[in-house]
Formats: sequence, C-alpha cells, structure tokens
Amino acid sequence: MSRYEEGLAIIEERCGNGKDNVISLSTIAIEPNADGNPCPYVRDVDAFYENGVFYTTTWAKSTKMKQIAQNPEVAFAVCYEWFSGNGIGENLGWVLDPKNAELRPKLRKAFANWYDDANNEKDEDCIILAIRITRATVLKDHGAVRYYMDFVNGVETEEGKIK
Repeated sequence: MSRYEEGLAIIEERCGNGKDNVISLSTIAIEPNADGNPCPYVRDVDAFYENGVFYTTTWAKSTKMKQIAQNPEVAFAVCYEWFSGNGIGENLGWVLDPKNAELRPKLRKAFANWYDDANNEKDEDCIILAIRITRATVLKDHGAVRYYMDFVNGVETEEGKIK
C-alpha cells in the first residue's frame, strides 16, 4: 500500500462511513478588504465525506455560495480529525433535482438528527455543495506521521504542492 493509499484509509476511517463531520470551510470574500487584499471567511458546516469529496446542504443565496460562485477555491479543516486541505466548491443544484437522487438519501441519513429542521427541500435554493478535495494534509500520532496528499494526481507529494 502506498503512503497516498494509507492517507486515504485514515481519511475514510475518520470521516467516511456516512459520518456527519463538522468542517471549517474557508472562502474568499467577493470584495477586498480596506487595504485591497482578499479577505478570508470561515464557518463551520456539517459535511458528508465520500471518495475525496465533502458534501453539505446549504442555501444557494448564502454568502459562501456567492463567494464560491466568484472564486471556487476553498480551504477546509475537519474539526478534531487532524485533516485539512484545499478544494474546489461546486454547486450541485437543488437537493430534489433528479441528478441528486443517489446522493440526497446519503445526506439525509448522515444529517438525520437535524436535516428536516435546517432544510426546506421545497425551496429550489436548498442545494448541495460539493467540495472536491485537491490537496490535503493528514496527521497521525499527534503529527509524528504526516501525509501530504495530491488528490488531483492521486499521489503523496511534498508539503502543500500538487505535481
């Protein structure tokens, strides 16, 4: 098993199997700050992980979705799991869109404790956000072992780099 595959196995163990993960999701503001620089925004969201992608339900008109529409590059950290990285945010559309028919039940199951309280599926602005991981770092044994993962090419790489 390659180190990349070892890292994937750790991610699956910590975040997979239908688990409701809390991730801190960072986007870049649409307007620059007072100095003209990009301003990061971060918020915690519940996310379902499967095959290199985090999925969450959200409102299409939310600040995060407006920011992702302008700049789809995001950063994330899985709370308490020693797993963080970057990805591309993608609006998959309305949760009841037929193209989401296979994914929706997985989200409903993972988020069963709160899904109906937080989501109005009749509203076409109730959407699924996919966060497709491009680069990640996984720590093991309190950082004694580190996996730097390039999800684009499916390999372990130097810290923070995609080959």
